[in-house]
Amino acid sequence: MSRTGPARPKTPAGVIVAKLVVHLLALTPMAILAWQIRAEWLTGSGGLGADPVAEIEHRLGLWALRMLLLTLAITPLRQVTGQAVLLRFRRLLGLYAFAYASLHFSAYLVLDLRGYWTQVFEEIVKRPYITVGFAAWLLLVPLALTSTKAAMRRLGRNWGRLHLLVYATAVLAVLHFWWLVKSDIREPAMYAAILAVLLGWRLWKKLASRRTLSARRTSATG
Repeated sequence: MSRTGPARPKTPAGVIVAKLVVHLLALTPMAILAWQIRAEWLTGSGGLGADPVAEIEHRLGLWALRMLLLTLAITPLRQVTGQAVLLRFRRLLGLYAFAYASLHFSAYLVLDLRGYWTQVFEEIVKRPYITVGFAAWLLLVPLALTSTKAAMRRLGRNWGRLHLLVYATAVLAVLHFWWLVKSDIREPAMYAAILAVLLGWRLWKKLASRRTLSARRTSATG
């Protein structure tokens, strides 16, 4: 006699299609870059500019930052729109942020250091922008490893505390980009402004929630 647990709720078809679209959109920059790297390798004209290595690293890092900010934007969008279904895409985008960040770091190790990986620790100590970038990637590692539902159940409340690290990761990622650019800071400043809005929204909502709770307590005791 077989035992069967409670049936899992089926994912709506619309959500499945939406996730497929998100996957395709998230993979598109990677696919374009891979095609250009192939063209650069075969013909030397892949459209990666005078310094292909720097362009590869820049694009991968930029998309890691974009995916990270999109991940942080899910909660405000859900609160504004009231669409709880948006939360289904937060983990997906977060994993893509980790994937792009890992490729960015790997490109630095393989293409920039050219296999002299032992130099990475010297570079981390010597160059502040690499220090903060490496720290941002390290913080993403436990977030990616604990992104499963099993990890959420196992960690309980500690899962939420652990994933607060995403805020520090985003700050370090923006700082990494800012220090890397050195001259024209308009682009990193734009991402810094977006991050400030996303973090400011959370702070405002938290303060508003505390004021509401305090008012209810005062009303109840009055």
